[in-house]
Amino acid sequence: MERRSKIAYGLALVAAATLALAGCSGGGTPDAGATTAAGNDYGLVEAGTLTVCSDIPYPPFEFEGGDNGTGYTGFDIDMLGAVAKKLDLKLSVQDVGFDALQSGTTLQSGTCDVGASAMTITEDRKKNLDFSDPYYDSLQSLLVKTDSGIKDINGLSGKNVGVQQGTTGENYAKEHAKGANLVQYPSDGELWPAMQAGQIDAILQDQPVNFEHEKADKSYKIVETYKTNESYGFAFAKGQKDALLKAVNGALKDLKDSGESKKIYDTYFTAK
Repeated sequence: MERRSKIAYGLALVAAATLALAGCSGGGTPDAGATTAAGNDYGLVEAGTLTVCSDIPYPPFEFEGGDNGTGYTGFDIDMLGAVAKKLDLKLSVQDVGFDALQSGTTLQSGTCDVGASAMTITEDRKKNLDFSDPYYDSLQSLLVKTDSGIKDINGLSGKNVGVQQGTTGENYAKEHAKGANLVQYPSDGELWPAMQAGQIDAILQDQPVNFEHEKADKSYKIVETYKTNESYGFAFAKGQKDALLKAVNGALKDLKDSGESKKIYDTYFTAK
């Protein structure tokens, strides 16, 4: 009994010393220590920080600006900012190419923890990526000049139609825009200027992005939208981020249940 008491006493001293050291390393605040622990548990690129990769610009989902300290904002960024807050993590955003992101290359390399770039969940992408639960349902759309005479997708034969490489919009155009000359661009940051310069006659891509261009310049209009049953998800390296994926899904559910995700949605998609 006496030996056990001495051992128990010694263990108590070790535990107390360990807690004291942990308090010092965490800056004296429990939250800081919890954040570091969470970062380690999630296998983050940088402990305590949720590092996001996104192809920017792609308004209203991701674009430069905002006051969250990352230099970027948009629906995707704000959603993950709210998720990071739920997980007691900081937020960091890196601008990367979409093709390497959607193929899984960027995430497998360990550049970031999660991909957020208006990425549709598809069976083909699931071969190389894990996806969160869906957080947005989208449509495809066709944007043209108001005086182009193009009324629908059937009027694209012989026309130059801009698409973003590696997207579901490109796939839809290949299948349905018969006779059109498809011109691939790496992102909307090149698509929109090409349209304005007259290098392409139409853009076929996600409806919210084309809607932003329609709002910005009344010389352009969306003539058709296409229901493709697309849902966006946040992407993770295949088989590498199970704990983080589970935590993100839990945070997304909390945001939905509390109505916070609806508030973020209304900021970008509700007419004012």
